[in-house]
Amino acid sequence: MKNNLDELSVGIVHDWLPVLGGAEKVVEQFSTIFPNNEIYTLFNFLNEADESFLNSKKINVSRLNKLPYVEKYYRNLLLMCTRHIEQFDVSKHEVVLSSSAALAKGVLTSVDQPHISYIHSPARYAWDLSHEYIENIQGNFSFLKREIAKELIYRFRSWDVRSTNTVDAILANSHFIQKRIFKIYRRKSKVIYPPVNIDKFSLYTGVREDYYVTASRLVPYKKIDLIVKAFSKTKERKLVVIGDGPELSNLKKIAGDNIEFVGYQEIDAMVSLIQRAKAFVFAAFEDFGILPVEAQACGTPVICYGFGGTAETVKPLGQSDKPSGVWFLKQDEDHISKAVDEFEKNIDKFSESQCRDNAEFFGNNRFQAEISEFVRYGLENDFNIEKLDLLNTK
Repeated sequence: MKNNLDELSVGIVHDWLPVLGGAEKVVEQFSTIFPNNEIYTLFNFLNEADESFLNSKKINVSRLNKLPYVEKYYRNLLLMCTRHIEQFDVSKHEVVLSSSAALAKGVLTSVDQPHISYIHSPARYAWDLSHEYIENIQGNFSFLKREIAKELIYRFRSWDVRSTNTVDAILANSHFIQKRIFKIYRRKSKVIYPPVNIDKFSLYTGVREDYYVTASRLVPYKKIDLIVKAFSKTKERKLVVIGDGPELSNLKKIAGDNIEFVGYQEIDAMVSLIQRAKAFVFAAFEDFGILPVEAQACGTPVICYGFGGTAETVKPLGQSDKPSGVWFLKQDEDHISKAVDEFEKNIDKFSESQCRDNAEFFGNNRFQAEISEFVRYGLENDFNIEKLDLLNTK
């Protein structure tokens, strides 16, 4: 094994590459730390410009990627994907590093080939949210579709648990996910928070304007409807909603005149809207949640649900001498409204610099340093679990 990480041959395995989202930013950082790499992924729908962002020598795809119009239904091929992730030959690499929200951790490695899996989350639709997922299946033949989904999920769970058995070391993206990993897989893991490119979200110390802001893909689990309902009850408070998605028409129907929908925004425009807002409002139950960190990087306080990843990334009023936001402890419009009231009553206790200081902990440099240290220490100790003190939970 090489101690020089620049020379280390690393196979980076990722579930799929539909767009450049938060998980793909982890892959981008992996490829930056280990430039002598190849990426292996089931599906790749990126254009050339986005591919270059990943800094990889080569992106290998499964045979499923050649199916006609597969970008429209690839998520429905879950059981087929479990077989195809195992067909990748990564034997030429000295280390395998997987970025997994479902499948990548199942890649097959040899007995003397270290496999480190960075788990974004065990697949929630297969575990704690499976009942909700199945109940939301609607349309023609919905009963039959639900019965098929139950069987597919049952089979996937068996593979999912077995796939962690050959992973040498597991990294979790938050303490919340660390608990879920142990609950489901009975494996210990080390927390390394994902990278957030806070440089693009620069600190703003100018005059704040009289509006609140939220940003998200407009899909049900993001709970934007709760934020819209909360602000629609208080007409004197303006809310700006950034984003697009299938929920947009429904949200407009329930929104008051004080709610402004601005749709999808390019990065510079989105940053400007977040920078000038009084606070950023976030109601989703996320495994980590990158946007609240990006808002704090702008110096903007965050009003958020106090469970999941945001409980680790936002310092709440009343529990910190340097608060960066306010928590609400129930996902409903009344609790959101009360949290906004609390924020306004204590607005002088928040500062742009405190928010920025908290966000800087989650930057790219910290992630690169922690991943490098973990891999280097593991190589020096042959990834012997008995010696690898870094595997102890935080």
